[in-house]
Amino acid sequence: MSKKSTSDIPQEAFDWYDEYAHGGIDRRSFMAKLATLVAVGYSMTALTSALLPNYALAEQVSFNDDEIKATYKTFDSPEGYGKGVGYLVTPTNKTGTLPVVLVIHENRGLNPYVKDVARRLAKVGYLAFAPDALFPLGGYPGNDDEGRAMQKTMDAAKIQHDFVAAAKFIKKHHRSNGKLGAIGFCFGGYMVNYLAAVESDLIIAGVPFYGTPAKKELRKNIKASLLIQLAELDERVNNTWPEYESDLKMAKAPYQMQIYKNAKHGFHNDSTGRYDKENAKLAWHRTLAFFTEKLG
Repeated sequence: MSKKSTSDIPQEAFDWYDEYAHGGIDRRSFMAKLATLVAVGYSMTALTSALLPNYALAEQVSFNDDEIKATYKTFDSPEGYGKGVGYLVTPTNKTGTLPVVLVIHENRGLNPYVKDVARRLAKVGYLAFAPDALFPLGGYPGNDDEGRAMQKTMDAAKIQHDFVAAAKFIKKHHRSNGKLGAIGFCFGGYMVNYLAAVESDLIIAGVPFYGTPAKKELRKNIKASLLIQLAELDERVNNTWPEYESDLKMAKAPYQMQIYKNAKHGFHNDSTGRYDKENAKLAWHRTLAFFTEKLG
């Protein structure tokens, strides 16, 4: 039997990965499902290479780039885990105060892809701050499987408090102009929606990529402008959109929604086979234009 091309991997395999990544099935069940595709001609190596991240692919802006400076900053989080740490990236070619963007990772800690997103934002002139929810457990462990398992053991309410504390910390940074935006992916997309809802004046602009909304009772508080980025093939998240849109309208919250044709959940992440170069490029262009309009 000839081996099938990775370009022919069926959508169901990506759905299985999404289910696994969000705790719906364990790794053994995920691998067993992939084995059914091996039985019909796919290579397990090709399948896992397409579905699991390769962070060597994700560096668009080097941490050695002369136009940025990257470091780590600790912040207090008395209602969360006590202390938090974030990856702070500052433009080196700009003086004075800057608009600020909080960058929020997926449900596996501050991995190299999300750090690179922070560097991309700093490269175009933002003060970017990317906290690591896993700091209380020692930080991102170096691979997503362990990171996902670690984050799953943590108190969700405390994690949320940590990100609120991070937002307030970076908003008051001496290089901040007081205008705070937030961008997040998957769990991070949920956190952007949560930050917009939990305190009306915490952020003024949010870009949640394929993130679910905050609890319904909080949505009435939303005043921040939102750019909702959705993937056409992401049924799990997209099913939450109609009700969320209705609540945004009820709250008179300024929002726009973009849905990306034939894109999968995680399409912006350039370290996995879900990456969609053209849609990711378009979504990023829209993100930067949105932040320019709302933050300056």
